[in-house]
Amino acid sequence: MSKSGLFTLGTTNLRHFATFLWLGLTVLFGSAYYAQYFRWRDCFNELGRCYDARDGVVYLEQSGGIWLTLTAIALGLFLFRLWRMRAKR
Repeated sequence: MSKSGLFTLGTTNLRHFATFLWLGLTVLFGSAYYAQYFRWRDCFNELGRCYDARDGVVYLEQSGGIWLTLTAIALGLFLFRLWRMRAKR
């Protein structure tokens, strides 16, 4: 096997890894969106805060927008990388 063939195989594996890393980040950010905002969406007051007395945690409404934005970006990058990966076949 030639040296360039080895390098190409490694680059392909790295591209596959990067593609599915974006999928993992999408799941991670999506679960953070659910845990930090979506579960508590009916609890927020006019200041955008929700106090969970059982756990003693204050959830902020602004965090929902941040987590949703990160989820959308990671999902978009995953879909783009997946499209590029399938187009190169």
